[in-house]
Amino acid sequence: MGEVLKVAMPKGRIYKKAAQLFREAGIVIPDDVDDSRRLVIPIPEANMEFIMAKPVDVPTYVEYGVADIGIVGKDVLLEENRDVYELLDLGIARCRMSVIALPDRQPGIHLRVATKYPNVAARYFREQGEQVEVIKLNGSIELAPLIGLADRIVDMVETGQTLKDNGLVELESIFGITSRLIANRVSYRMKNDAIQQLCDKLEKVMPGAGAAKV
Repeated sequence: MGEVLKVAMPKGRIYKKAAQLFREAGIVIPDDVDDSRRLVIPIPEANMEFIMAKPVDVPTYVEYGVADIGIVGKDVLLEENRDVYELLDLGIARCRMSVIALPDRQPGIHLRVATKYPNVAARYFREQGEQVEVIKLNGSIELAPLIGLADRIVDMVETGQTLKDNGLVELESIFGITSRLIANRVSYRMKNDAIQQLCDKLEKVMPGAGAAKV
């Protein structure tokens, strides 16, 4: 048995899909882990330890080395811009980042844009040559145009049902999102054999994904 790999796992919908992918790759994760309320979970069968984290915190844990590797959406990677290696596009939790508004939206010179992703939104509108005021929200972003807080929102779209339910329309897709396997730079050198073995196993079962450049 080599050194234990510490894995930052995102709580919620990505975890379920990531755990399923690990199991398909032959990595033994007991079923009781899925519903555990523990935050640090030893997985001795796989020589791993799961650190259950909010998705937005995964790259931070990996950058600072408290986790060797982690699984995180491309949206969080682009927003947080952490110094980590992106090893694999796992091809799971597929959705997109989009600009959204009410259908009777009015064009404006100084638009207000609400989002959980202020860096992503600011960069996008800057590239479009549009001057906007970005408002950071943490809750239901769809509420912002309904109550007049913002003219546009930038948010993830999976099925689009929430937008329809609230009378909103998708104006433009900014980029596609999938979950990525990332690694701490030091861990990638020190635990390279274990990390590479994991990558090899995952690559065989990933849904139409491929390696990211290190």
